[in-house]
Amino acid sequence: MDEQERGRQGQGPLAGFTVGVTAARRADELIALLRRRGAAVVHGPALRIVPLADDTELLAATEELIGHAPDVVVATTAIGFRGWVEAADGWGCGDQLLDRLRGVELLARGPKVKGAVRAAGLTESWSPSSESMAEVLDRLLAEGVAGRRIALQLHGEPLPGFVEALEEGGAEVVVVPVYRWMPPVDTGPLDRLLDAVVARALDAVTFTSAPAAASLLRRAGERGLRDELVAALRREVPAVCVGPVTALPLQALGIDTYQPERFRLGPLVGLLCQELPSRARVLPVAGRRVEIRGHAVLVDGALRPVPPAGMALLGLLARRPGWVVGRADLLRALPGAGRDEHAVETAMARLRTALGAPKLIQTVVKRGYRLALDPVADTKYGDETAG
Repeated sequence: MDEQERGRQGQGPLAGFTVGVTAARRADELIALLRRRGAAVVHGPALRIVPLADDTELLAATEELIGHAPDVVVATTAIGFRGWVEAADGWGCGDQLLDRLRGVELLARGPKVKGAVRAAGLTESWSPSSESMAEVLDRLLAEGVAGRRIALQLHGEPLPGFVEALEEGGAEVVVVPVYRWMPPVDTGPLDRLLDAVVARALDAVTFTSAPAAASLLRRAGERGLRDELVAALRREVPAVCVGPVTALPLQALGIDTYQPERFRLGPLVGLLCQELPSRARVLPVAGRRVEIRGHAVLVDGALRPVPPAGMALLGLLARRPGWVVGRADLLRALPGAGRDEHAVETAMARLRTALGAPKLIQTVVKRGYRLALDPVADTKYGDETAG
């Protein structure tokens, strides 16, 4: 069944998968995109954004730029640029700031930033087609920055290497910090997300800023779970980042990340729609098409939610489809089952009910259980094993 057909059934390409979201800013937008495509979402904001409208640091940077004009201003985010202008208005120097910005080279990182710049009555000098700060840096260095005064509007998150490269080229850099990232006041949702990653209960976790990735790692360290978190992200739980800067704290620990070609939320979700279904196990069982996903199963395209114990059993059976798996092995796969093999029978009964097709799993008397793999598939797997 293709993606369009699943869509017609109201399921979407991410049906049966659970995705973690660490974002604070624009989290609602990302969650809506994921749920619209069928995903279950665990949201644990790793940060909170504190506006600096009353911050002396932002005021000092603004007054410094009004008093001593920069040669270049780099606007990195729409919300950050708007926040800067609004803060200046609140201090009574908004018109002075805008007058100063009209006389300088104004670089806008992307289309949303251009919109904010133009809404303020300004016109950008240039904007990169890639929306990448790396392209902005390349342009500045190619123009030559020696002796130039460059103002860099930040949105809470650092830009590793950006300021250093400009300063090494001889520029004077004035940082304009419009917002500051802080840890969440309530760490409960973040802890639940962290526990889910460590337990491999998520099929992927998303990051939209480098500080969010660093914050999750820091919280894991505080709880003594850093090594377990890193191990999960290196292997079973893909880390999907909106761009290369976001990925840096993870890559520094040897965690491979997935990134869309365009550094936006839509392409990030599109990447998940490609990557997660490609990881699903698809088997022909008892005349049905069975697709095993993160927390659910598609049986002939129909979504069947399965409880964690059932998914644990089904995952073990699917590792050797058609082969008998003993009760002792299945018991070890059950989370917190203890030593009573009756727990296997109970979980298996619930699994069959959840699948809505009891004949998918066969009971082999005195031996265990097996997936009722179709005969053609049995031959196929036999040939592969023999080869």
